[in-house]
Amino acid sequence: MNIKKIKQIKLQDFLASMGCKPVKQYGVNFMYLSPLRTEKHASFKVNTEINQWSDFGIGRGGNIIALAELLYNSSDVSYLIHQIERNAPSSVSGSLPTVKPITPQNSFEHLQVLPITHPALIKYLEERCIDVETARTVCKELHFDTRGKHYFGIGFPNIAGGYEIRNPFFKGCIAPKDISHFYAEEPKKVCFVFEGFMDFLSFMTLWKLKNPQQTGLSLQDYLVLNSVTNIHKTAKRLSRYDSVQCFLDNDEAGRNAYLQLSKELGKSITDASTLYNGFKDLNEYLCAESKHSEKAEIKKIKRIKL
Repeated sequence: MNIKKIKQIKLQDFLASMGCKPVKQYGVNFMYLSPLRTEKHASFKVNTEINQWSDFGIGRGGNIIALAELLYNSSDVSYLIHQIERNAPSSVSGSLPTVKPITPQNSFEHLQVLPITHPALIKYLEERCIDVETARTVCKELHFDTRGKHYFGIGFPNIAGGYEIRNPFFKGCIAPKDISHFYAEEPKKVCFVFEGFMDFLSFMTLWKLKNPQQTGLSLQDYLVLNSVTNIHKTAKRLSRYDSVQCFLDNDEAGRNAYLQLSKELGKSITDASTLYNGFKDLNEYLCAESKHSEKAEIKKIKRIKL
């Protein structure tokens, strides 16, 4: 595709390919949360009549190439064209689908399993306070078609060959749905259990903050339920451990899952959710800790005399 055709791609369609949906619409103007930074109030405008964008938060704007320069941090036009084509494969037709919630019952075709590089997915991880490099060690970027439309998201593998899928707008899975189990390099007597993979990644991020030289993945056994409905699949696997530490959600579903496991495993199980008491889950705790650390660092910087 040449640069002339690239510039003909509708900006709203290109943004949709990245999982960005308009928050408001005023005639020909669509307002978005900026794909270039984190914000709570939409200040990124697309004029669909002239196919131009403006980010009022940073005072920048232009066509799709100008947007790609900031998204992919490059001024190499051939590289930008390649990235636009790769990350928006349906753009050749000029009609990209808006990312919508999908259900596990949908059929998935043309599945591509790639390293995580898409700006929208990296931004999503950062908004969830997840260390991107940590996520890349266990997760993949999935692209697939379902019902004639193209979708993409972060894929987390399970023991049956399926994937849990997340992007900013949906939670789903590619069947078969199952638990995920990770083993340390050497046999362990302790296993850490998580409800969902975002909680698992939150734990791994916290681990890395305290142990920058270690990933933690090869040092410990981990089991991720991927749904509390999978609790019945775990008893046999967990029974071989002397100790099971449960980092489940602080809600009714999490408490019920813990009670069910405690009946199966007895004294070997420990409720580790008390470590983040007052927070819904481990990810909420991580984000709160991250904000606290940022404020502390800002105060520290302000005290430095230049």
